[in-house]
Amino acid sequence: MTAARRKIFRVSLVGLWLLAAACAEAGPRLYVSNEFVDTVTVIDLQTEQPVATIDVGKRPRGIKASPDGRHVYVALGEDDAIGVIEVATNKVLENIPAGEDPEVFDISPDGRFLYVSNEEVNTASLIDIAERKVVKSVRVGVEPEGVAVSPDGKWVYVSSETSHTISVIDAASFKVVATVLVGDRPRAIAFSPDGTRAYVTAEVGGNVSILDAKAHKVLETISVLRGEEKEKPMGVAVTPDGSKLYVSTGRGNTVAVIDAKTHNVLRYIPVGKRAWGIAITPDGKRAFTANGVSANVSVIDTETDKVVSTLPAGKGAWGVAIVW
Repeated sequence: MTAARRKIFRVSLVGLWLLAAACAEAGPRLYVSNEFVDTVTVIDLQTEQPVATIDVGKRPRGIKASPDGRHVYVALGEDDAIGVIEVATNKVLENIPAGEDPEVFDISPDGRFLYVSNEEVNTASLIDIAERKVVKSVRVGVEPEGVAVSPDGKWVYVSSETSHTISVIDAASFKVVATVLVGDRPRAIAFSPDGTRAYVTAEVGGNVSILDAKAHKVLETISVLRGEEKEKPMGVAVTPDGSKLYVSTGRGNTVAVIDAKTHNVLRYIPVGKRAWGIAITPDGKRAFTANGVSANVSVIDTETDKVVSTLPAGKGAWGVAIVW
C-alpha cells in the first residue's frame, strides 16, 4: 500500500469513527413519517422532545431504521422512491427508485435489501441497497400494503387489501410460493421473535390472523371488536420476548393488547386519534403509536399498559421507526 493510500485509509477510518460517535452521542430517537405534510419528525427519546423536522419527498408513509442504526428509510409514495435519511445529520442523502407508489417496506436482517409493496400496480419490489435500484419485481395480490421479513430472512410476507391475502415470497428466489386468505382488508404484519408465527391485522374484518410461519397457514383469528365495533386493526408490534401483541386500531383510537399465548385481548389502551403505525423499543419497555388525526405520538409503558406521555408530530402522522 502506498503512502497516499495509507493516508486515505486512515482518513476513512477516522470518518467512520466520527460518524459512529455522532450516532451514539445522539442517543435513542424516534422517527415519525407525516403523510400530509411531507416531513419526518425526529424525537429524542431521552428528553422526549422534537429535535428536527426533515423535509422529505411526497407522501411519506412506511418508515424503518437500518439494522446498524445509521440510516432511516422512508417510502415516498408520490415520488416512487425510498428516501434515505442519515441519522448522524438528520438529512436526506438520496432517493432510491422503488417502483410505482411504494407504501410499506421491510429490510433484510443483514441490511442489504429492501422489500417494497407497490400499491397501485399490485407488485412487490426487491431493492439492492448497494446498487441503489430495483433488481426484481413480482406480482402479488390486489392493492398490496404491509410487508414483513421473517427473523431468519427466508420469507417475505406481503398483505393485499382488496384480495384479502398474504403473498408468501421466498426471499432467495423472490418468487411467490404460497397465497394465504386472511381477514378482510389486511394491513400490517409482524413476526414473532422466534419466527414461528406471523400476525396480520385486518381493518374491515376487525381481527388479527395468527399464521404458522413455517407452514404458511392460518391457525386462529382473534377478534378485537367491542360492542360499538369502532376498532379497525392497523399496525401490529410484538414485544421482544414474544409475550404480547400491541395492535393499533385506527379510528378506534386505542391500542389492543393481546396475550400471545392465550390469544385473549387483555385490555384496550386509549391513545390519540387515528392510531396507525406502532413500534416497541428493543428493551420492550415502551411502545409508540403514530396518531394521524391528532398529529402526535402516544408513549405507552408496556409494564402498566398506560399512556405515560404524548409527543408532538406532524399532520397525518403515519409510521414510527426507532433508532436505538
